[in-house]
Amino acid sequence: VQLQASGGGLVQNGGSLTLSCVVSRATLDLTAIGWFRQAPGKEREKVSCINTYDGSTYYADSMKGRFTISRDNAKNTVYLQMNSLKPEDTAVYYCYGMNVWGKGTQVTVSS
Repeated sequence: VQLQASGGGLVQNGGSLTLSCVVSRATLDLTAIGWFRQAPGKEREKVSCINTYDGSTYYADSMKGRFTISRDNAKNTVYLQMNSLKPEDTAVYYCYGMNVWGKGTQVTVSS
């Protein structure tokens, strides 16, 4: 399986971005797909994940109310809608599933 993240970019403080994770096989095969991020000099941290069957979700505390994860099983894609972005959200964002990491996408939030 391969996962490809995209949608990162440069955005101002308070702005929004939507990341996409396209999976090379049916998302239902993976059961759960997650988003992680890693800022310079910091450990990789879990941002959010979704059960591809029932759509149940998890969010890290600092993302609750600002980020929304969703999936489109017909498109084999998981999304991460990020609103009210802050400079501390600056990181490389990765999607993960079935013990496979996708290539990251850079998100930079300017102050």
